[in-house]
Amino acid sequence: MLFLCHWLVLLTFKHVHKPSLTAMIAQFFGDLLQFSSDGLGSMVSVAFFPTSIQPQNRVSGTLVLRSILVLVLGWMVVGFGGSQAIGQQVDPFSIPLPGQLPNPSEAQASQLPEWIQNVDSFFGTYLVKPLEAVLFYDFGTPYWLGVKVPFVVVWLLFAGIFLTIRMGFINVRLFGHAIDLIRGKYDHEGDRGDVSHFQALSSALSGTVGLGNIAGVAIAIGTGGPGATFWLIFFGLIGMTTKFAECTLAVMYRTQDQKGNVLGGPMVYLSRGLHGMGYGALGKVLAVAFTILCIGGSFGGGNSYQVAQSLNAFQAEPAFAILKTSPWIYGVLMALAVGVVIIGGIKSIGNFAGIVVPFMCLAYLLMCLTILGTNYQRIPTAVTEILKGAFSPAALYGGFFGVLVIGAKRACFSNEAGAGSAAIAHSAAKTEEPVSEGIVALLEPFIDTVVVCTLTGLMIVVSGVYRIPEVQQMAVDNKGSMVTLEAVTQNPNFAWFKYVLYTAIFFFAYSTCVSWSYYGERCFVSLFGQKSSLIYKFLFLSFTVLGSIVQPNNILEFSDMMILTMAIPNLIGVFLLSNQIYVQLQVYIAKLKSGEIGPQR
Repeated sequence: MLFLCHWLVLLTFKHVHKPSLTAMIAQFFGDLLQFSSDGLGSMVSVAFFPTSIQPQNRVSGTLVLRSILVLVLGWMVVGFGGSQAIGQQVDPFSIPLPGQLPNPSEAQASQLPEWIQNVDSFFGTYLVKPLEAVLFYDFGTPYWLGVKVPFVVVWLLFAGIFLTIRMGFINVRLFGHAIDLIRGKYDHEGDRGDVSHFQALSSALSGTVGLGNIAGVAIAIGTGGPGATFWLIFFGLIGMTTKFAECTLAVMYRTQDQKGNVLGGPMVYLSRGLHGMGYGALGKVLAVAFTILCIGGSFGGGNSYQVAQSLNAFQAEPAFAILKTSPWIYGVLMALAVGVVIIGGIKSIGNFAGIVVPFMCLAYLLMCLTILGTNYQRIPTAVTEILKGAFSPAALYGGFFGVLVIGAKRACFSNEAGAGSAAIAHSAAKTEEPVSEGIVALLEPFIDTVVVCTLTGLMIVVSGVYRIPEVQQMAVDNKGSMVTLEAVTQNPNFAWFKYVLYTAIFFFAYSTCVSWSYYGERCFVSLFGQKSSLIYKFLFLSFTVLGSIVQPNNILEFSDMMILTMAIPNLIGVFLLSNQIYVQLQVYIAKLKSGEIGPQR
């Protein structure tokens, strides 16, 4: 069947005309050999950005497209064979929603060794709860809105709308130019920086495309209903301009550390940029506040959360039963794997991310598209559920504001727009035009949220598993990766997809830990000097192990607080410096129109 699909795809290309059986066989195995000889890196680069690699290392774009179509068609053919089996099961859409969501389960915690329970209790009682009372203060919104709305959510919403209007909807106008930039059309020899546009984007994406895209979206739908998907998309779209603004500033004010490595990001532009405006004292306070929060965010959302969610998925597999009673084993192994990479610094992270991130995104997206293709008849119902749930959600999800808050928190946690973290990676890009890197950066929320998160959300809604009581319990317990696993394995013919998901979960978690270690290390160095780098890496790897011990609820709350609250000091500076960004943008557009900035010849 796969071979037939391959022949059908061959017929769609002009250079193939009724191939003989011998020619088809030769073409089929020739494709396989070409992939093997050219390597994974070339295949991935061509699939996404065909001109980002040298001509002699390129795989034919037609070859890549043809092979991708073969995989999708083949999987869908097999999947349609299993659609009847799904129809014989209870349709999840027929299951009525309960009056309220279940309470968090404490059964799993009681099964763990006493020392692990003590560590978790200490973490929750003396760290998470006190910080939540301060950083997520709600100004009494539960009394006059009926749901808790943290100030930071309103702050992010205002920032996204304000900057999108102020910059003239640059997220739409220069989207095509952003694609040209990462394809290398405007790269020039001698540009300052450590990594290319493509590697900077990949490094930043490896920090944002993580378990927030798999587990976070599942938690959002499980606790906020299908409508949370709509608000995920909305905050992703307006977050594109927020990301543009902060990454432009990161390149404008970047400097170098004692070893000559680029040092940039909010901790630099808040201090240097506001000092130039006469607000030096305010700039220093905001820079220190951001630095502390970013270090905390690297320990939480960029590390422990990734470990906890990936661990939950593997614990569901019988082959890894030992991880249920000895989860620390996974934490230690992950710490060793992360430690091998982070010793190399940003250049090794860029090389690593440039290969792994596109590949794991492609594999995961193919899986999502295949599941949606085999359930195409449910897509209209799912879209209706998403739109209806966004504006008139069921009472158990907390009403309109409840769903909006859940969608906003998960969107910001996923794409980090406004948090300022990705600006640290983008500051290292090789470019003499700060605006160009800001334009590249706006693709990040689009890829992360509008594409990856949306496909995950649509896949879960189409499956209908969010209505099943046992799955709702998983979501309430913040075991989002297990919710996604339920959606992926609904079709018996696709049961093997769980291994694709396991692989994606591991690499998403791993690459996020690797990139966030760089964010936190840059902040730590800016506070304590270059010699403190090794101390930070030791602390970071300690939290990697801790992520396998502390319960997901405590880890998610801590991670949300750190990452979302980073947006407060960061966006104060972005607002104050927004006129400088606007002027730089107008100058850049004028250079583009005049031809002063043009593609390399």
